[in-house]
Amino acid sequence: MQFWLTQTLNSLALGGLLLLLSSGFALIFGLMRIANLTHGALFMMGAYVAAQVARAGWGFAAAVVAAALATAAIGGLIERLVLRRLTGNSQAQVLATLGLSFIAADLCLVLWGGDPIPVAPPSLLAGPASVLGFSFPSYRLAVIVVAVIAAAVLFLLLERTRLGARIRAGVDDMPMARAVGIRASALFTSVFCLGAALAGLGGAVGGPMLSAYPGLDADMLPLALIVVILGGVGSLVGTFIASFIIGFIYTFGTALVPDLAYVILFLPMIVVLAFRPAGLLGSARA
Repeated sequence: MQFWLTQTLNSLALGGLLLLLSSGFALIFGLMRIANLTHGALFMMGAYVAAQVARAGWGFAAAVVAAALATAAIGGLIERLVLRRLTGNSQAQVLATLGLSFIAADLCLVLWGGDPIPVAPPSLLAGPASVLGFSFPSYRLAVIVVAVIAAAVLFLLLERTRLGARIRAGVDDMPMARAVGIRASALFTSVFCLGAALAGLGGAVGGPMLSAYPGLDADMLPLALIVVILGGVGSLVGTFIASFIIGFIYTFGTALVPDLAYVILFLPMIVVLAFRPAGLLGSARA
């Protein structure tokens, strides 16, 4: 009983982390049609920045804010200086973001070295919590709550604000959005910064669970890709559902049959795509 409850909570915590990572990826892909392969690197940089700020004594909250702001700024520069010049050339955009992800990995290795850097959770959440008579890390429970709150805020942002209306208009029909006066240039930059900030936020929040280490980007990017493809490109609700599906599949797969973990992880995605090529909640246009 304890094994199943523990793995269920671990699955929810991983699903929450994937939601933070993948929602930004889905947002960028849904609006800009760019498979931003720097997203894993932004997640990793968020973890490193959070570790650096926390070690400097600024506290965990400041570390999370600094990670989100730093990655948002980096994302804005990438969009303005690189991707803007490659508009309409999806192959070049993919190759450019892939190259930038390798450059970011090397820079992180030079700056922070090859050893994993642990990120201490806030002291309030450092201990275990009692769940149905079992002990479970309270920080992982907090990650679930933070991810759900972040998803709710993002949903309200998209559904209840002027910026959200513009983003949805751009996702649905960009030429028409331009025709009614929406500034696509500023919209693209805003969305890219928001997506990058979510990746950095995910890295900072995931720091106490995963630590910051070289290769973290390569470990997380495939999971984000699977989530976005499974949920449906451009669908944040699909991303929400797929994040927790993948969280459960990955956690239980590695715990029960570690030798077949990738089979268990990728096989459901392949089956879903075979019958629903647009993903669970994606549109055929995407």
